[in-house]
Amino acid sequence: MYRAITGNIEVTVEPFYLEQQSEPDESRYVWAYRVTIINNSEDTVQLQSRYWHITDANGTVEEVRGPGVVGEQPILNPGDSYQYSSGCPLTTPSGIMIGRYQMETQEGQAFEIDIPAFSLDIPGKSRTVN
Repeated sequence: MYRAITGNIEVTVEPFYLEQQSEPDESRYVWAYRVTIINNSEDTVQLQSRYWHITDANGTVEEVRGPGVVGEQPILNPGDSYQYSSGCPLTTPSGIMIGRYQMETQEGQAFEIDIPAFSLDIPGKSRTVN
């Protein structure tokens, strides 16, 4: 489990290799990841957008930007948590992801929170430093 805390908002990520959806002979490796966002602040906040920086084992970078997550822009009151799952295909057997969420308070103040860097590694394989 990977964790980052920004301004009393905690983000944890747990990646999973999806062997059934992967086809190593065709250089297709697929991971799912579960993200949990916990609002430990005193403000109600809304997730507005996301940014991902994905690097594969060859150093190839893909950047992903977009509104919300999995089609939602959740509102988190103080003490609330929100969890979602998504996925990432790579052409290499390992990689790393890092990112940030653009958040906004009820008063309209925008701020960013960190998504922790997390590795995408096939279980039982040696890790590649990216």
